[in-house]
Amino acid sequence: MKLAPLSAPLSLVALLAALPAHALEPINTEPHINNVLLQGFIGDAIADNCPALEPRRMRALGELNKLRAYAQEKGYSVSEIRAFVTSDTEKARGKAQAADWLRAKGAEPGKTEEYCRIGREEIAKNSLIGYLLRDTE
Repeated sequence: MKLAPLSAPLSLVALLAALPAHALEPINTEPHINNVLLQGFIGDAIADNCPALEPRRMRALGELNKLRAYAQEKGYSVSEIRAFVTSDTEKARGKAQAADWLRAKGAEPGKTEEYCRIGREEIAKNSLIGYLLRDTE
């Protein structure tokens, strides 16, 4: 019995539909996304605690736009990304991780000079944290 010409493409479609979809890891565990956001949270904490260092808001916005594009290329939806970056729970987690990182470097609330020292070190290293800060002195 001869198969109709459309049976091969339909068989291929059925086979592909039966394959498991590539599952993305939860966005809040994706390493690159979380690393970039953590550096932003660290920069914010430094700027909040060191009066001589200010955030570079346009640079931060540019980095967020690059990060959004990266997340979309990985397959995360716009609504997934928006929900993640606006989540109070995720913001609290990021701020806590930033505080832990800063504490390990010697900065704690009330130690303005330590926040300034760390911020200036990051600026000198040309890290993403430093890139997001401006020294006004």
